[in-house]
Amino acid sequence: MRRLEMLLVVADVVAFVVLVVPLRGRGRWLRYAALGPLMVTGVQLLVEGPRWQMVPAYALGVLFFLVWLLKAIRPVGRPGGRRWVRRLAVGLGVLGLALAGALPTVFPVFGFPHPDGPYQIGTVTYHWVDRGRHEIFSADPAARRELMAQVWYPVMGSSSSARAPYMPDAHAFSSAVTRGLSAAGQVRLPGFVFDHFRYVTTHAIPSAPVATDKPRYPVLIFLTGIGGFRQSNTFQVEELVSHGYIVVGLDQPYAAVTVGFPDGRRITGLTRDRLQPLIDQSTSPAEPAPTLNGKALEHGIVPYLTQDIGFTLDQLAALDAADPHGGLTGRLDLQRVGTFGISLGAIVAGEGCHTEPRLKACLMMDAAMPADVVPAGLRQPSMWITRNAETMRLEQRHGGGWPESAIHEAQTSMRAVYAKSPPGHGYFVQVPGMFHPNFTDAPYWTPLAYEMGLGGPIDARRGFDIVNAYSVAFFDQELLGHPTLLLTGPSRQYPEVTFETH
Repeated sequence: MRRLEMLLVVADVVAFVVLVVPLRGRGRWLRYAALGPLMVTGVQLLVEGPRWQMVPAYALGVLFFLVWLLKAIRPVGRPGGRRWVRRLAVGLGVLGLALAGALPTVFPVFGFPHPDGPYQIGTVTYHWVDRGRHEIFSADPAARRELMAQVWYPVMGSSSSARAPYMPDAHAFSSAVTRGLSAAGQVRLPGFVFDHFRYVTTHAIPSAPVATDKPRYPVLIFLTGIGGFRQSNTFQVEELVSHGYIVVGLDQPYAAVTVGFPDGRRITGLTRDRLQPLIDQSTSPAEPAPTLNGKALEHGIVPYLTQDIGFTLDQLAALDAADPHGGLTGRLDLQRVGTFGISLGAIVAGEGCHTEPRLKACLMMDAAMPADVVPAGLRQPSMWITRNAETMRLEQRHGGGWPESAIHEAQTSMRAVYAKSPPGHGYFVQVPGMFHPNFTDAPYWTPLAYEMGLGGPIDARRGFDIVNAYSVAFFDQELLGHPTLLLTGPSRQYPEVTFETH
């Protein structure tokens, strides 16, 4: 809970006590504490802003004021009268207080831990249109592929500057993501449940000047999964940027949960049921091939999504030459570019490293590899961060996760490509206890992440620390040439991790 929210709940408890406990003599003035919640509510609404989780606390404040007013106008008779009414009122009051405290705790306005690196973080967003490529998800022959790209970059100083929101259009996101969770059978939630994300802030400073201690910074392209969004791995993005990387997060329309454009248009992502056959065709081709808008996709949808990487690299070269916002001109080291992704994003990242020579390092998290990548392998240094098959099966038994066929495909295809990694530059990291959402920010959304299928039995912060440590170590070693002890073998700092390299 935020500070004024906590104060409001405390004021509700105090008001309840002074209205229930008989006060006589000099103690009668304490009844004025029943007015406290109403006053705190006004301040909280003005300073922090309203959210639905606080409705019980707001309602109790109004109710306690009305009870106080009734008592002031019409003093209560003998204490023993109508005991059942009094007991019922006390019981409902206790229930209301419990709800007032529980809802904002279960769905908090959470915060991200401060990144460990020496840099602070700046951010800016771009809208890019690939006018030479048709949007195959659209039936309109004139439609062109569009991307929303958010760039995070190193910043020095500006510790007191305002921070960027985690989710600028939280209501559209909440409506879309709850539909996706429901369709996936994970958990059924009302469409407004994550509206409060508009109050969540990141460590990024909008349009802050780029740090000047280095002439250029290496670049990483981040790709999210089905129903994801470009900010879905803020915990990981901010850590990498704090260590001196420029990270470009892509919203890939129709695969992302929802994408809003500057002109007000919005594209809601396709459901998993519609996307999954198109993805499966890229990892396990079958006949007949699935179709999209009447066109058979022999190789599935991953090759098309992978073209977004090449287009992004072209746009980054244009930014480095002349950034319309000014700040990134001449600051992107496009000779040291890597990519990382989760789920579908990892599949696309693997395909991208297979087809795009400008990518120099590839980090893939928890996903099967494309069918054409498995026999060929990857020429770039590559890391896989995933979990063992038993943890995958535990997630499935818990009420979500993948069927056994998908578990087998993910495990065997990741290992097959890992086995073909360049000698001394392949890494396979398994973290038991992590469910698929643990590779995203989702466990931060609620302390009931495990119960709601948004995280595994591993402590959420511990999982994030492990992912961040291996991510930074990998890119530092493979893009910057800074060897790290973490990538030489098992770690005493992370004894639960199964680490392999060859």
